[in-house]
Amino acid sequence: MSTTAAGPEAPGIVCAFAVSRTPPDPALLAAARGHEEGGPLRAVRAGGLYLVVQDVPAALFGEEVLTERLNRPGDLERCARAHHRGVEAAAGRGPVVPLPMATLYRGDLTAVRAVTARQPVLETLLDRLCDRTEWAVKVHAAEAPPESATDPGARTAPGGGGRAYLSRVSARRRDRRGAHEKALAEAEAVDAELRRYAVAATRHRPQSERLTGRRAPQLLNIAYLVDDARSADFTEALARIAADGGRRAVRVDASGPWIPYSFARWDEDPQAGPEQEVRP
Repeated sequence: MSTTAAGPEAPGIVCAFAVSRTPPDPALLAAARGHEEGGPLRAVRAGGLYLVVQDVPAALFGEEVLTERLNRPGDLERCARAHHRGVEAAAGRGPVVPLPMATLYRGDLTAVRAVTARQPVLETLLDRLCDRTEWAVKVHAAEAPPESATDPGARTAPGGGGRAYLSRVSARRRDRRGAHEKALAEAEAVDAELRRYAVAATRHRPQSERLTGRRAPQLLNIAYLVDDARSADFTEALARIAADGGRRAVRVDASGPWIPYSFARWDEDPQAGPEQEVRP
């Protein structure tokens, strides 16, 4: 599959996945599916950059229809997986700037204009992300045993009168508050350790217990941008943290390396350096 120049506006909608500085691998584009409802992935030249796109039907990707579809969990997951497949195909030959999921344009020319208008920012991001990957780390509080296991009288009728019962309730609250503060302190210590091996970090909003499937709260949800040359140092630090018996108040889960989605915001200041920490 060859790279195409932006031609006359065609009917329908173009879905954009990622921007790269090097021409994407035609074989990877041909093998990737993108959105099942759309055509083959293709690369469009946009100034000195390349944009990986896919033609998709307006009947399914118009604004109102797509909004309704993305409100359905199944369709949202399918769209996210299709977007990731497109980004992965674009990344076969070098760093990419992943665009937000469901980035849609009316034809190639509109997509190219959007990219070229932001070319300085995109060039800066591509420099920043070169030879770097993202690691995702989630820190949860350790799950406490059920209350009945730690306090056999917690759910029984209060003995010793109302004052004694209220005293027990107050003590349990203090214990829970103390345990939470300890877990937060340990979570921050984990973050401080991992930042030693990363060039940037960004905190995402912690996920709810409904999403994580855990009874214990998620304390930190952090992405780290790591030089490929320091990837082994970062993973060794994760192993030390997992083996550290002194951090019993938290559980740490990590995944990676990933394409650095969290550090590819093309609406940020083009002069921002890689050491800048992006807060939610």
